[in-house]
Amino acid sequence: MKTIIIIPSRYASVRLPQKPLAIIAGMTMIERVYRQCKKASGIDAVYVATDHAAIADEVNRFGAGVIMTSPEAPSGTDRVAVAAEKLDLEKNDIVINVQGDEPLIDPSVITALADEMKNHLDVQVATPITLLKKVEELTNPNIVFAVKDKNGNALYFSRHPIPFHRDMGFDSVFSWPDQHLYFKHIGVYAYRAEVLKQFVALGESPLERAERLEQLRLLEAGIPIRCVEVEYESVAVDTPEDIKRVELLLLP
Repeated sequence: MKTIIIIPSRYASVRLPQKPLAIIAGMTMIERVYRQCKKASGIDAVYVATDHAAIADEVNRFGAGVIMTSPEAPSGTDRVAVAAEKLDLEKNDIVINVQGDEPLIDPSVITALADEMKNHLDVQVATPITLLKKVEELTNPNIVFAVKDKNGNALYFSRHPIPFHRDMGFDSVFSWPDQHLYFKHIGVYAYRAEVLKQFVALGESPLERAERLEQLRLLEAGIPIRCVEVEYESVAVDTPEDIKRVELLLLP
């Protein structure tokens, strides 16, 4: 059983043109993501899946494997699925999707997902969650919340804080964490290769369309997602200001 990482890397970006090639403290973002992935334990190979020759050239420069995909891929997961198909994987092989705009991704998060999949062969998909620590994030629609069952499988993901405290109401939203633990979702996924094929075949689901959360496609189809609790705060790069923020975090 192989365990590989595929980093989807798209050239076009409205808020940050040529985002994967953006320089962060002297190194391109895609190289930073790749080098963090290489630090994870139990990984057989790391590939970059991209739609553009300039990114492919950069990936070749720093010595990583690159897989070309169509610019028409509707999502990062679709891009990863196409790349995995080209690798001719066995159905139970593990494919970990690490977003190409996470230059500070903690290797321990990737390792935790890989271990969950290896130690529980019945798990088809796994993703990390972390405990909410900043109450102001409850009202941020860019934060994705997760609720899970007693077995650790996701019940639902939402851009709305869940669960909703009926007796407290929106006026007391910042007091909600005093009554219940809230978990944030981190957008990294581990899939069995066979499930990636199913993801593409399913097409966009109604809940996915409403929340703009592609993992809901799987839940709506009845495919369980195991939530793995980790200690990590995601720092994605979407704007030039985000680059400055990451550079400050990289200072010794």
